[in-house]
Amino acid sequence: MTATLPVAVVQLQADADAHANAGAARAAIVGADPAEFVLLPEYTSGWAKRLGPELAQSPQSEFHTAVRSAAAEAGRTVVLGTMEPDDDAAPRCVNVARAVGPHGQDLGSYRKVHLFDAYGISESDTLVAGPAGAEHALVLDVGPLRLGVATCYDLRFPEIFRVLADAGANVFAVGAAWAAGEGKADLLLTLARARAIENTSYVLISSQPGPGRSGHSAIIDPTGVVLAQADDREQRTLHAELDPEVIRAARARVPSLRHRRYRVVPA
Repeated sequence: MTATLPVAVVQLQADADAHANAGAARAAIVGADPAEFVLLPEYTSGWAKRLGPELAQSPQSEFHTAVRSAAAEAGRTVVLGTMEPDDDAAPRCVNVARAVGPHGQDLGSYRKVHLFDAYGISESDTLVAGPAGAEHALVLDVGPLRLGVATCYDLRFPEIFRVLADAGANVFAVGAAWAAGEGKADLLLTLARARAIENTSYVLISSQPGPGRSGHSAIIDPTGVVLAQADDREQRTLHAELDPEVIRAARARVPSLRHRRYRVVPA
């Protein structure tokens, strides 16, 4: 096990072609040297300006098979966002962040709790929200660090990141298809830096670029310093080495997690 964790944050533009999206995801995972962990965006499996059930990909689909195969081939842990059918709520679907291990094994999943019903967009027309509560959080150990998973609009709700921190997470992996608009990229970075600072944790943001999306994927350290960032158009992979010593030093200087006087409970 390495003393640091080399990570790759992929800024990838998906569309409604699931086959093409599978190929792009596979190429990004296999080509992410020297990363041991790879984060891809929300809706990597399929995105359109107006979401619909036709974008959903089952866990047994070509898309998911390609991701598992790529993770196993590269020997990397992967987290990425998908849209999947929900038999209990058809035709509505679920927004799922899935974690795949370095042998292609399923490590767990997180159903997006906060649906984006804002700025004239209504995800809840197509999606069912995931259940709230610490028991539904997705946290996994990767190398020397512990990752907690969240999705896009969750960034506006700091309590979910406190739940992840309480579960031991010191890195937050957030996939996004952050909506474009005036000032939206600044909001994304401001919220991501705030989540890093208040939890003295690394934040990884993989955000889709392209029409209707903001891009601006980023890697942020536990003091809020932006280590790497993409623009709103380019498809590229950001790299960084995440160091547990940086986290320990930040928490020694500002032990805000130990100073807390409140706990988080589901609404």
